[in-house]
Parts: sequence; C-alpha cells; structure tokens
Amino acid sequence: MTTSPVSADPAVLVTRDETDPAVAVVTLNRPARYNALTVELKEALLPAVAGVAGDDSVRAVVLTGAGKAFCVGQDLTEHAEALDADPAGALGTVRRHYNPLVRAISETPKPVVAAINGPCVGAGLGIALAADLRIAAEGLKFATAFTGIGLSTDSGLAASLAHAVGVSRATELVLLNEQFTAEDARNWGLVRDVVPAGSVLDAALELARRLATGPTRAYAEVKGAIRYGAVHELPDVLEYEADAQVRLSTTRDHQQAVADFLAKKKPTFEGR
Repeated sequence: MTTSPVSADPAVLVTRDETDPAVAVVTLNRPARYNALTVELKEALLPAVAGVAGDDSVRAVVLTGAGKAFCVGQDLTEHAEALDADPAGALGTVRRHYNPLVRAISETPKPVVAAINGPCVGAGLGIALAADLRIAAEGLKFATAFTGIGLSTDSGLAASLAHAVGVSRATELVLLNEQFTAEDARNWGLVRDVVPAGSVLDAALELARRLATGPTRAYAEVKGAIRYGAVHELPDVLEYEADAQVRLSTTRDHQQAVADFLAKKKPTFEGR
C-alpha cells in the first residue's frame, strides 16, 4: 500500500490499495490516544474524505483507525480545556466539525466501508455509521457514551443508530450507555461481518475491491435514494427513484450492462 499524507499533518493518512489502486484507505492516525478526536484530527479528516470523494480515480473507500482502536470519540482532555475557556462555546465543534464530517462521509458518491479494528465509541460510532458497510473485529466494544458525560447524541447518531437497529434499541443504547460487542452489532445488522482483529482491514479491503469493480454512479444514486427514502413519504420516494433511473439511463455502465446481459456476457463496469 502506498501512503501519501493529506497534508503535513499526520493525524489522518490517505493510502491506495496496492492490489486495486481504485480503493482509497483513510486512516485516523492518533494510535497512542485511540484516535480520539481533536480539532487537529477533525480538521484533517474532512479534507481527506472530501479529497477521495472528489477523485474520479477512487471507486471505493475504506475508513479505519491506526493501532488498537477505530475511534473513541471526542478527546475529553481537549474538551475539558475548551469548557474551562468558554463553556457556552465548547460544543461549537458539533456544527463546525462533526456535522460536515458526517455529511461528507455519508454523501461520498462511492461506497465507504468502515474497518472497525477496535473500540468504537461516541462520535467514533457516529463516524462508523456514516459509512455504508462495516466490518468489525471479534470481541471489540461499542458504546454511545454521551449520557455518561451528561450529553445527548451528536455525529448523526440520533438518526443513524435508530435506522440501523430500530428506535427502541437505539433509545436503550443511548439512555443506558451500556457497552455492546461486535457480535451484538452483527446480530442487530449494525455490521456486515465480524472477523479476527488482525483480519479486519484485509476483509474491508476485499469488500471495497469488489465494490470498486461495480457501477460507481449507480452506487452513488443508491446511496442518495436510501438516505432520501429513510425520511420521506412514498410518493416523494417514487419520484426520486424515477429521476435517478433517468440519470443512470445515459451512463455507459448501464447501457453496456444491458447489451452484455442480452449477449449472455458478464458485465464489466467502468464507473461511468
């Protein structure tokens, strides 16, 4: 895998898979602090995600954490300093950082696979749920964490967790702030698969490589349609889907796949 920092700031790294360079890997890179989210990391992560989202040579993305954790959420040492300096403004980071970051991940016009290699807590869980698919390490612990420090949710969890596991279970997980395991998450449909800790990135890369050979523009439309469909009435969803089909009808991938189907050939998608 070849590595190129997003900037001089090493808090986030962007790599390309050597097996398939169409797969980009975005890594939160504060392993000594379990990838806790500082302003430095958050301000590096947003352009990293935007960069791979806007790069036509990237057709799938893997999001992961360096070291033993995926992300344990907000760095509370930095947060305590912000509270001391300006209690009323300390949580301005939600609008300034978390909201655009979660939107950037969820709205990336190509599939995003979260390789959850270790503890995934608070805003780290929100970031993982902003991805499209998730692979988790055996035995790892998840937690919402917010009520444990007297806060409500951020990073989109009020929507993404409820959509993933249902309103009742999401309410329970947030109110009681009880840890749950990767195996629980798989049983609830929160993650696609649970694998040995040392195999998480490989499993996520394998899935991303599969997606990278698919119809990239159709995937983008699917992501948009599902986001739209989760919060709109059926007549509006039907119109959205109809518009998406019209947009996709002009793509080379669709036209060639229809021709290949009629010729009894396996389609090859180019992402355009």
